[in-house]
Amino acid sequence: MILRYVSDAFVVIGIFFAFAGTVGLLRMPDAFCRMQSSTNISTLGLYGAVIGGLVKAISMIVEGYELGWTMLIKIALIGLFSILANPIGGHSIAKAAYKHGVRPEKEFVCDAYGEDEFDD
Repeated sequence: MILRYVSDAFVVIGIFFAFAGTVGLLRMPDAFCRMQSSTNISTLGLYGAVIGGLVKAISMIVEGYELGWTMLIKIALIGLFSILANPIGGHSIAKAAYKHGVRPEKEFVCDAYGEDEFDD
């Protein structure tokens, strides 16, 4: 019974981060800040749901359901692939935007991308 509450708490945490990221996506001033907010949605929001799902699958295994193992493996793979894909995707989108001339309203404090020479 307590695992149910833990699972629900993690899902609510994921919903909170998804909502906060959506508000940030609507309120941020430039493209790079909006990309950071959208990455938070896909990373922190998904992780809350993944951890909640893993706890739910573990509770199903404890209760004796064989479907819990299948659920556990699928949710773990979703979490693993998102850990690998989200940071790489966010970085690629930000670098492509910078390469195509998207700049923030204020100057960068550190402009490491500007030091690179882009090959076309």
